[in-house]
Amino acid sequence: MIYFDNSATTLVKPKEVISAVMEGLTKYSANPGRSGHKLSMLCASKVENIRNKVKKFINSDNAVFTENCTDALNLAIIGTIKSNCHIICTSNEHNASARPIFEMAKKYNIEVSVATPSKAGILRAEDISKHIKNNTYLVCVNHMSNVDGEIADIENIGNLCKQNGILFLVDGAQSAGHIKLDMKKFNIDMLALAPHKGLYAPQGVGVLGFNNDIEIKPIRFGGTGTEGENVYQPTTSIERFESGTLPTPNILGLGAGIDFVNAHFDEINSKIDDLSTYLNYELSQINGVKVYTHPNNSFGVIGFNIKDFGSTEVSQILSDKYNICVRGGLHCAGLKHRYLGTLEQGVVRASLSYFNTFTECEKFVRAIKQISKL
Repeated sequence: MIYFDNSATTLVKPKEVISAVMEGLTKYSANPGRSGHKLSMLCASKVENIRNKVKKFINSDNAVFTENCTDALNLAIIGTIKSNCHIICTSNEHNASARPIFEMAKKYNIEVSVATPSKAGILRAEDISKHIKNNTYLVCVNHMSNVDGEIADIENIGNLCKQNGILFLVDGAQSAGHIKLDMKKFNIDMLALAPHKGLYAPQGVGVLGFNNDIEIKPIRFGGTGTEGENVYQPTTSIERFESGTLPTPNILGLGAGIDFVNAHFDEINSKIDDLSTYLNYELSQINGVKVYTHPNNSFGVIGFNIKDFGSTEVSQILSDKYNICVRGGLHCAGLKHRYLGTLEQGVVRASLSYFNTFTECEKFVRAIKQISKL
């Protein structure tokens, strides 16, 4: 089997990640910080060590462990909501951010503007600035599109938001592990991560990083291991955002994933750059194939279509006939498909990881050539 659906989740995990998860299941499986015995406290210490590792990785003051990246984005958006104001998002948004934004817009009388790139290949600060109003309080930007890999210039967008006193939320689901993220350098107030993608971590844990001067209200309520006598959610400490038992094995896997990416960052992304460049070029040379990913984009996400074939039809043929896993359809990104004009057809997406090979890419190109002749 050839697995080219790594933007959904990376299939192959480093052995270090697998070992860390197994250790979490066998050695650190007590409830972290919910009891006073030694094992519970040891698990809590392990979790805090990983929290500090995450904070260092993204240069953040705080890091909250969430159920997934969608949960992190919901916490950022709903936890900072303001009535009768204005939000800017982009045409690259995944529904993980678009849906909470538009749901809250209905409920709180919020106007939403959708920024689109004025030049191919990258969404720039000027694409955001023309939408800013006096009551704009939040800019939400998808750093890397999960449909075609399009990048946003988050450094200059962050500068723009800081100059205008606007909260800046970045969806780093696709970019973490491929592009170095520095919340302080890029003036990012809140950053959501999907560790099971470019950080090669297990599914079942997400991250929201945020800085000390950001006020976020909890959106889930329950046991935190603190202030147990209080029927109301605690108002201090990071635990107020982490109701319920934490997924300790997955958190340990996340820590190992960060270590793997840190140790091999240049090697990982040089290989993905080479594979992406090869695939983009070869696909663009096939008669009847339209590639949506910009030629200069080499972060492992290649979106394309074949003639007027439905994207789900193509993905099914690749699976059934060639044993190749890609994704077709709308990729939970309706705003992006409206921008691309592919709401009817969707897009076929091939997405790469460090563990893919040139041989796999060559077989994939041959398969697309054969399908394009149908």
